[in-house]
Amino acid sequence: MYVVKSPLPDADLKTVAEALQGALVDLVDLSLVAKQVHWNVIGPRFRSIHLQLDDVVDTARLHSDTVAERAATLGVSPDGRAVTVANTSGIGETAAGWIQDKDAVGMLVTALGAVISRMRERVGSTADADPVSQDIFIGITADLEKHHWMFQAENG
Repeated sequence: MYVVKSPLPDADLKTVAEALQGALVDLVDLSLVAKQVHWNVIGPRFRSIHLQLDDVVDTARLHSDTVAERAATLGVSPDGRAVTVANTSGIGETAAGWIQDKDAVGMLVTALGAVISRMRERVGSTADADPVSQDIFIGITADLEKHHWMFQAENG
C-alpha cells in the first residue's frame, strides 16, 4: 500500500496531525449542530436565522474538506467518522426538539465560541511546526469569528 510521506519532521508532524484532526472533528460537528438547529428553529426570526445557519453549515463543510485534505497531503489519514466526532468534539450536546429563535442563536454563539477557542490554540501550536497549516487555521478562525459576531448581534 502506498503511504504519503510528509516533508515535516516527526515531532512537527505529530503536532500538526493532532491539530488537523481536532479541527476536522470540530468542523464536522459544527456543521451537524448548525443543521440540527436549522431544522428545528422556530419563532418570529425563523427565516433569517434559518438562512444564517445554512451559511455556517456551508463554511464548516468547506473548511472541513480543506483540513482533511491538508492532513492527507501530510500523510495523515483524516478521521471524520461519526464515532470519532461524537467522542472528541469540543462542542457540547445539542438539545432535541424545537428550538426558539433566541435559544438557537445562543446555541450557535456557544458552539462557535468553543470551536474558535480551540482553533486559536491550533493557530498557536502550528506556528513553528507548519506555517502552511497555521495559515489554514487562521483563515478558518477568521470565517468562524465573522459568524460568531453575526449571531451575537442577533441577540444584542
